[in-house]
Amino acid sequence: MLILVTGGTGYIGSHTCVELLNSKHDVIIVDNLVNSKAETVDRIEAITGKRPLFYQADAADDNVMDLIFATHKPDGVIHFAGLKAVGESVEAPLAYYRNNLLSTIVLIDNCIRHGVRHFVFSSSATVYGDNQVPFLETMELRPRTNPYGETKAMCERILTDVARVNPGLSVTLLRYFNPVGAHESGLIGEAPQGIPNNLMPYITQVAKGILKELRIFGDDYPTPDGTGVRDYIHVVDLAEGHVAALEKAVPGVHIYNLGTGRGTSVLELVRAFEEANGLKIPCRIAERRPGDIAECYADVTKAREELGWEAKRGVFEMCRDAWRFEQSYEAGE
Repeated sequence: MLILVTGGTGYIGSHTCVELLNSKHDVIIVDNLVNSKAETVDRIEAITGKRPLFYQADAADDNVMDLIFATHKPDGVIHFAGLKAVGESVEAPLAYYRNNLLSTIVLIDNCIRHGVRHFVFSSSATVYGDNQVPFLETMELRPRTNPYGETKAMCERILTDVARVNPGLSVTLLRYFNPVGAHESGLIGEAPQGIPNNLMPYITQVAKGILKELRIFGDDYPTPDGTGVRDYIHVVDLAEGHVAALEKAVPGVHIYNLGTGRGTSVLELVRAFEEANGLKIPCRIAERRPGDIAECYADVTKAREELGWEAKRGVFEMCRDAWRFEQSYEAGE
């Protein structure tokens, strides 16, 4: 199939493009490069031996997207493009609502107009809010802990409503948890611009000496060691989950958690990184971050049974691969 991937030069998008190309699909990337670099296309080609088509464009620009759909007639869309920092969404909610909702509306509208029948949406475990863990796909959504989660829940509702009146359309909503790690080649990984919002790139930048110490946001949560517990998943496992979802797609709306089904605390991840790489990470406890919850991990039974997919890589591989990428990556490239 020919798959249009929005946000395809970003962290999860680039790894998914690699897995799509390795699975004999063709890829068109649309990315505005707000939080990524065009050189990632070269790195995808270096890994796979195939070069995806690339458009530097905004997925929320209807005129541009209409032209791309009309020109290439893709078979499916995987939609990653969006703002994604929980803390930032609390401080700048309007930017999140504008970008995340509009891009989704523009894309699904173009799918309908151009007869594209497969739409895979990059959702998030944040839609579960303060539900009891482990999170099940059938739970009521409670995303009100932060605007980022609210935009994901709203996009899910929009896509569900559209699928209801377009019976030939397949919409897959992938609620994934905390991606970490990098491709084993060291060529692509998580490379945020500015100070990282996510834990693992913060750890790797401290290890590299770019940042002085790791700030741990809160040590008084009701968890075994007081720090937040998350379901960390290797980004390559996550990318493989997207390919499985695309290849198994049938008409209707289908929702899957993509995670490991296990929770790991911030301190446990730091210790795992230290052990995997023989390094010491200086840490400092800071105030809780607005919008964060104590625990977040998945029930992954449905993805295993219906998609034939499950995470294969553990915390050791996540920490090892993330550090390999950080050591090889130069921010100026």
